[in-house]
Amino acid sequence: QLQASGGGLVQAGGSLRLSCAASGFTLKNYAIAWFRQAPGKEREGVSCISSRGSSTYYADSVKGRFTISRDNAKSTVYLQMNSLKPEDTAVYYCAATGLWCPTVVDGKRGAEYDYWGQGTQVTVSS
Repeated sequence: QLQASGGGLVQAGGSLRLSCAASGFTLKNYAIAWFRQAPGKEREGVSCISSRGSSTYYADSVKGRFTISRDNAKSTVYLQMNSLKPEDTAVYYCAATGLWCPTVVDGKRGAEYDYWGQGTQVTVSS
């Protein structure tokens, strides 16, 4: 399973680092994606990192502000979120798929992911 953590309340312009810890399976064999879902909105793909960390994906909405990384020795993936905006407010989920990230991390294609975390709330105040 995956355990997402690190969410919280932050002012606009602030930073948070989310963590996604794996247990019960070998994280290094999976690409990990982050999704988010705001109230009343569809799930959105935010970022993804391949199993060895050699390739990454970012949605246009977070490019230049968010950085995804992983430490396979610790079975953990991180999402560093800087310059946060109120529109980043959402529940953030991590999910595991094959070795490589898809070309586009599509929030509608959740069935392609083998494991999901429970979500962590990020709230950005203006």
